[in-house]
Amino acid sequence: MNEVVVERPAPHVAVIRMNRPEARNALNQAVRSGLAEHFAALGADPDIRAIVLTGGDSVFAAGADLRDLADRGAIEILLRNNHLLWQAIADCPKPLIAAVNGLAWGGGCELAMHADLIIAGESASFCQPEVKVGVMPGAGGTQRLTRAVGKFKAMKMALTGLPVSAREADAMGLVSEVVADADVQARALELAVLIARRPPLAVTQIKEVLLAGADAALGTGLMLERKAFQLLFASRDQKEGMHAFLDKREPEFTGE
Repeated sequence: MNEVVVERPAPHVAVIRMNRPEARNALNQAVRSGLAEHFAALGADPDIRAIVLTGGDSVFAAGADLRDLADRGAIEILLRNNHLLWQAIADCPKPLIAAVNGLAWGGGCELAMHADLIIAGESASFCQPEVKVGVMPGAGGTQRLTRAVGKFKAMKMALTGLPVSAREADAMGLVSEVVADADVQARALELAVLIARRPPLAVTQIKEVLLAGADAALGTGLMLERKAFQLLFASRDQKEGMHAFLDKREPEFTGE
């Protein structure tokens, strides 16, 4: 069984699906490596304009596979260089939508936080439970979480290991939308198709500048935004988009 599956359900859209249902999509080395490989390939594929990441209708990912970790030593963990596998996801230039049903716990929560949008089902829950097994979040659960929800909410999640519901996550700013469980996959795909129809160069610049500016001084972020805005006036899509608006017709974007 392939533990990570890639599907192409619509033009310019890819779906990456974790496929370990017997282990609630626990993140072992095969899953991490598969995710890194597919994100690197799709990120470099000029035909792909948006990506959906999901674990399916029942569970997103229940965390790291503790059977693979319980008896490891510090040097073994260090030499795995798992941060490089996570970085392949963070470096993907294509807009990424996480479709979260069920548990997004531990590494699953950290994985979802690599996305640009998170669509959560009503029954979804988010959790950083690592403190309960003697460790701490190690793939962004202190850093990305704090940037998403602020110090006090992040401290509560990381120090207690308690889960938050989808509605709580929405109120905290951890997810983009909450929908009925049965609608999660369709809504994520709908948004991916919508984004894939937008001008690819503009979409890429929006993602790059928004992420780069998040940790920069305001003046630096505004400079990055201004330069990217100016650069887009060299694109054919800018001319097509504005003239289509003036002509009252639908634009046809080519990514040029």
